[in-house]
Amino acid sequence: MMVRALAFVEGATEEKFIKEIIAPELGAREVFIRATTPGRKRSQGGMQPWARIRRELLRYLKEDTNRFVTTMFDYYGMPTDWPGRGSARRQAHDQKAATVEDAILKDISGAMGDAFDERRFIPYVQMHEFEALLFSDPAILGRVVSEEGIADNLQSIADEFPSPEEIDDGPNTAPSKRILATCKQYQKVLHGNIAAQRIGLARMRQKCRHFAEWLTRLESLGQENET
Repeated sequence: MMVRALAFVEGATEEKFIKEIIAPELGAREVFIRATTPGRKRSQGGMQPWARIRRELLRYLKEDTNRFVTTMFDYYGMPTDWPGRGSARRQAHDQKAATVEDAILKDISGAMGDAFDERRFIPYVQMHEFEALLFSDPAILGRVVSEEGIADNLQSIADEFPSPEEIDDGPNTAPSKRILATCKQYQKVLHGNIAAQRIGLARMRQKCRHFAEWLTRLESLGQENET
């Protein structure tokens, strides 16, 4: 049976990523997903205060009780008023995103009331930016940007970390900043999504464990709905 899902995502790049790359993969499993961004002006994107995001999430969950809702926001740059953000700072790297996700689920579930089916809400927090996924295959990213020597430089960055999800999030060393430092002509929406298409979800899943777990959870919705 067909399953409908809404992805509430950070900005235009993530929205395009859901539409062009994730949606076809999920559609093959009878899970049909679309994406939206915060606020009326979708071009704004960016990280909003939790009160605003919370208000929109609650609206999405209440307006269609047969639809699943997920998120795709970055831990990097997330305002400190988001649930679990303060606690996550003291957690090990591989626990930070899950800490925030659990806190978001608890907050939203509490606001929805006892009758709410928690399975309908699947919060996903990326540790860093969308660009971290592109470091799953630096050679492909380098060819998309098409500048001599770029691929080797990007590979050197990737080799410094056990996983692209662990690339640090300093103001000058976040994934996008590293790409821009290597290639000034990089454009997030243009080059980012072309590279993502060519890298493919299989490679991203292989390199990015937390991302892979999220996709697996979304894929399973189709099977769960059959039972």
